[in-house]
Amino acid sequence: MASPGFDPGLPHRCSPSVSLRPEPFGALVYDFATRKLSFLKTPELVTVVSGLADHPDVHSAIAAAGVPEPQRPAYLRALAGLLASGTIEERPS
Repeated sequence: MASPGFDPGLPHRCSPSVSLRPEPFGALVYDFATRKLSFLKTPELVTVVSGLADHPDVHSAIAAAGVPEPQRPAYLRALAGLLASGTIEERPS
């Protein structure tokens, strides 16, 4: 597990209050609830975050995005941080 409270074996999604605007470096992330602006620093991370809702769990979304196995722990850490900040959330079953 990447972080307490983050279970990559569960389904997740981008938070409904969050908007992603793709950019060459990754994406701008704006949360309309908190009015916070942040960044996703790679296009691959944008692909993972955008695809979370289409997969049964985080591991599947990372695999579908084509993230190489050695890089997956870093993506799990990044996603745990995005969960903590409210950018992503556990998807209701």
